[in-house]
Amino acid sequence: MGRQESRRAANARKRMSRRPSRLGTPAGSTAKPDRVADPDAGFPGLLRQVWRRAERTEDLRAALDVLLTLDGHVPADVQLRALNSAQEAALTALRGADDADGSLDAGGADGAGGADTPGDRVADAAVAADVVFVGEVGLAANGRVALRVPGGRPLDPRDLVGGVRRVPYDRAALDAYRRELGRVRERNAARAADCRAWLAGQGTEGRRALLDQALEAAVRTAPFVLYQEDTQYTNFRERNTLTGKTLWPGHPDCALGALRDLPLDLWTDQDTQLVVCLTLLIRSAGFGRVEEANGTQLTVDHVAYTLERVRRAYAAVPGVAPVPAAASHRVADLDRLAVALRERRREVSGHAQLYREIHGALMHKVERVAAAPGPAARAREDAVAAHLRARLPLSGRTLADLGRDLAAAPGWLAAPHGAFGTGLESLVHETVAASADAFAADFAMSRGMRSLPDLVRALRGENWAAICDWDITHFFCCVVPRPQAAAHFGGSRAALADAAWAMSSRMSYNSWHFVAGNLPREPEVVARDHFVPPVIPDVAYFSDQHHHGHVNNNVRFSVRSPQPVEVDGRRFDGFMDLRLLRCAGEPFGEQDVLAAHRVSGFVARATSLAAALVAAGTGLEVTAFDSDWHWTAVTGTGPAAPGALAGPDRRAS
Repeated sequence: MGRQESRRAANARKRMSRRPSRLGTPAGSTAKPDRVADPDAGFPGLLRQVWRRAERTEDLRAALDVLLTLDGHVPADVQLRALNSAQEAALTALRGADDADGSLDAGGADGAGGADTPGDRVADAAVAADVVFVGEVGLAANGRVALRVPGGRPLDPRDLVGGVRRVPYDRAALDAYRRELGRVRERNAARAADCRAWLAGQGTEGRRALLDQALEAAVRTAPFVLYQEDTQYTNFRERNTLTGKTLWPGHPDCALGALRDLPLDLWTDQDTQLVVCLTLLIRSAGFGRVEEANGTQLTVDHVAYTLERVRRAYAAVPGVAPVPAAASHRVADLDRLAVALRERRREVSGHAQLYREIHGALMHKVERVAAAPGPAARAREDAVAAHLRARLPLSGRTLADLGRDLAAAPGWLAAPHGAFGTGLESLVHETVAASADAFAADFAMSRGMRSLPDLVRALRGENWAAICDWDITHFFCCVVPRPQAAAHFGGSRAALADAAWAMSSRMSYNSWHFVAGNLPREPEVVARDHFVPPVIPDVAYFSDQHHHGHVNNNVRFSVRSPQPVEVDGRRFDGFMDLRLLRCAGEPFGEQDVLAAHRVSGFVARATSLAAALVAAGTGLEVTAFDSDWHWTAVTGTGPAAPGALAGPDRRAS
């Protein structure tokens, strides 16, 4: 056995760049960055584009549609549910007035300054026509529609993407606004009182348990942004008010943690409804359901809307008995519905494929029930199966057939195959490469763990601390870009290789981040940063908005299909996945999700079979898919020479 690497040598190695085009050079030693940030990249650029479009749209109703959908990037109902009570009342009144006399069409655009603009002239003319108040509509820097309501102060230009459009209110619209606002306030007061009464019925320890559950959800799921009127609750950038990456558990600034020892009568109505609504969402489907409220007002009525949408979707699944609708929007009735939906969700999963839509601009997610696979899904699957039949020692018409053939004789997974040290590596690579072509993706990838023997030993020794201590180098991700994808990276294969490696590193981090979520809740596991492992696939639209890696590497449309793997009798959810992405063009659809899930299921089955070989004493280590491998696989050349990316600066967009 060779000498252990010295501490000095290990530190020197860690200071070397692992980027494929910079291998062998000290990290951070280049004379200038090879990537220049594009000011129009990501969410700020999208918002500027949206406001320009809304500004040019003469019809105010059409302009509002542009703002509500962020010019086709999100469903309008998400933005509508983001409005506070006064804004909701104002929009309801204005739409009613528009339906009656077309007054919504009168608004003009106005800049942030005080000069006379077309919008001012429209407002001046409208005053003579019995207009009693001139409101405003704009686009806030957080992507929400901003409204100046009757009696409200002018919108602050520092909070806006551009200027404002003037919105005239005549007496009929103003009267409608007053009626609607009174109705909304009455409803909100009743909901707040009901939430407070329900929480009182839980008792002190019961409320603490609900708070602990909500805090765990904030720590173990992707970041979210929620609203209660003008109060923002978030663990995503800006000023955090919930535990997450910025606020550690127990931080005094966490809105939920601050309630733990506070008497209920001192809770605000906003905090009271926050806790109740989070509880209802979690009880209906676990922590992931919270993300379905992302970017909206977290109110009892909006939670009721979400639960009813889910109830109807489940009821439409053949062979599944429908869950009765909630008798009312009282918390007790919604609680019964939430619990019933969670129970029925397990049954639905046996009859249809659940998946989630992700609307990247607002990080909003929606659970869907997929239709049956159709010709498009079958064509994708058939193309992958044909590729695998030609490249691997497997026979069968479908992926299921290939999986059964592999299960009958899995031994070759641990033996060298082709250019790889093991058949498992070859199977992963060929499946990923086939998927890139079959789905017309710019990139395809699949992740996993490098040493199944290490995992088996740790599991048998119940050495949970060892598993939690592994870093991302204990995991891998095979990323295969199609050659055409270089067009999105300045035509440079070197830049394409760097992007592939960046994705591989991030996906290895995801494996690291999920693995602890499958372990017993021992102190070392609870203390380790981790997310709840994903269990259903998703399809994402316009993901190149917030996540810096997505912005820099043009991750616009994607499909993710996570799968469980069994290792020595323990199920690991989200142990691996298949991801597909497109940098531009058409988004993926539901049939793509269904086909991708079949493909990822094949790789997961192979991984479980490989783990069974290891549990029986066979050695199997994944050594491919490192930085060197991605450079060679993408560029077709040997190790990169220093300065491989020399040339014109490349913009990150």
